[in-house]
Amino acid sequence: MTSRPPRESLAQILGGRRGAIDASIPPAAFVLGWLIADQSIAWGAGVAIGVAVLLGVYRVARGDKARAVVVSLAAVIAAALIALHTGRAEDFFLIQLLSNVASALLWAASIVVRWPLLGVVVGLVIGQKTRWRRDPALLRAYSRASWVWVFLQYTLRVAVYGSLWWSGQVVPLGIARTVLSWPLVAVTVAVSGWVLYRTLPPEHPGLRVVEENGDPSDAEPDGLPRT
Repeated sequence: MTSRPPRESLAQILGGRRGAIDASIPPAAFVLGWLIADQSIAWGAGVAIGVAVLLGVYRVARGDKARAVVVSLAAVIAAALIALHTGRAEDFFLIQLLSNVASALLWAASIVVRWPLLGVVVGLVIGQKTRWRRDPALLRAYSRASWVWVFLQYTLRVAVYGSLWWSGQVVPLGIARTVLSWPLVAVTVAVSGWVLYRTLPPEHPGLRVVEENGDPSDAEPDGLPRT
């Protein structure tokens, strides 16, 4: 009898550390510029945009997609403009706060309608597209694992960013923006990967193989089987 090859970890499939780290650098630059220039929002914004431009040039030179670089730069510019317009340095982090609110709602809704976004993302990455939905075991596993992203990543960020933004804590916001970027993503990927494989039956061949042995409606939105 041939032994089954070891399952890939979710971290191996998703990757993405570089992008998460890069995203935390301009906010840290904003806080540093703001502090050095005696809490000048203009200086903080200028430093953040300058750092974002340098990062973008470096990433393009390394062969990254220009579109992704432009989107990242546009987000930093938009955050800077909001802070300059309101005159509140903490508003530089407002887009990040709102985007995490939207992400939490979107991921939760995707589970309810039986299109868990973790499955959508992994399916695209491994070239499986949406075929995983034909496998009730995969659908159930992706649903349960997606709740980890809802609560451990997005809801946690909303709670931390929201409380610090409301109280105007600029430096703690910058620290939280760094800590809750790649370190939190790494923890979320690890925990959701554990939930994912824990939910799959032991005999299931893994994420890359779809076993069409049932109807996707056999899995409830929360990933629990119908009784």
